[in-house]
Amino acid sequence: MIIVNVKDNESVDRALKRFKKKFERTGVLKELRSRAYFEKPSVTKRKQKERAVYKQQMFANENY
Repeated sequence: MIIVNVKDNESVDRALKRFKKKFERTGVLKELRSRAYFEKPSVTKRKQKERAVYKQQMFANENY
């Protein structure tokens, strides 16, 4: 359960923004989407490798 304490003189928008950030960090939505349908382990590994290659390429491009 995510708890966000609203501080004095803090707007609701600001508190909502903090809630959304905490919610995103927990990874609940990401896991929910991944469990929406079964994905074979080989497909999962392939996606992870593709993501890793993409990240490495992006990091290499930044260093030029």
